[in-house]
Amino acid sequence: MAEIAVTDRAIAAVKKMIIDGELRPGDRLPPEKELSERIGVSRNSLREAVKALSVIRVLHVRQGDGTYVTSLEPDMLVEALGFVLDLHQDSEAAHVLAVRRLLEPTAVSQACGHLGEEDLDELDALMDGLSADSDVNTLVEADIAFHHLINSRSANPYLVSLLDGLAGATARARLWRGLTETTSVERTLAEHRRIVDALRAGHADLAGVYAAAHIAGVESWILRSTVPEDLQLAEDSTPSRFGR
Repeated sequence: MAEIAVTDRAIAAVKKMIIDGELRPGDRLPPEKELSERIGVSRNSLREAVKALSVIRVLHVRQGDGTYVTSLEPDMLVEALGFVLDLHQDSEAAHVLAVRRLLEPTAVSQACGHLGEEDLDELDALMDGLSADSDVNTLVEADIAFHHLINSRSANPYLVSLLDGLAGATARARLWRGLTETTSVERTLAEHRRIVDALRAGHADLAGVYAAAHIAGVESWILRSTVPEDLQLAEDSTPSRFGR
C-alpha cells in the first residue's frame, strides 16, 4: 500500500507539471534520475507512475529515446474510458446507456446547425440497404457510424470523445438486441430516420428528444433483460391496471 501511495504522489507531480505548463504536449520528460530526485520518490516508483500515465495515454514511452507527453487530444485520452467500460459492459450496460441518454441529446441538438447537406446525405446512405436480413455486425457498425457522424458536428471534442467511448462500450448490448428482438432493426432505422428528418428540418430540440427516446429504447430493453427470471415471471402473471 505504501508503494502505491508513493506512485500516486509521483503521478500527481507529473500531472501538476503538465497543468502548470512546465510540460507541454510533445515535450520530453527530464531524465529519470533527475525527475525522481525532484519529485522525491524512488526511480522504481517513478517508473510505475510513468506506466500508469502511459496506459491512459498521457505519456508515451519511446524505447531508447525517452518519455514524452502525448498530444493530450481528447479522443486519445478517452480511449482509456472506453477500455474500462468494455471490461464491465455486461453488468454496467444500463448505467452506460443512462449516461448516453443524458449526454447525447445535447450533442445532437448542438450538431443541428453544423451538419451540412453532405453530412445529412451520408446519414441517409448509412441506412440505405439495411434491413432485418442484414448481418448484425454490419448493423451495429452502421449504428456506431451514424451516431458518431452526428455527434462529431457538435463542436465539442470532449463531448464527442466521451460519447464515442460510451457507444463502443454498449456495442455488445445492441448486438444482442439485434439477435433477440426480431423487430429491432426496423424500429432502429425508423428512429434514425426520425432524427435525421428533424436535423434536416433544423429542429434541434426535436432531434435531441428523438435521440433520447432512441437510446432509452435500448436502455429499457437492457433493464428488462436483466430482471431476475422469477421476478419477471411474477410481473408477467400480474395484470396491469389497464389490462392486457
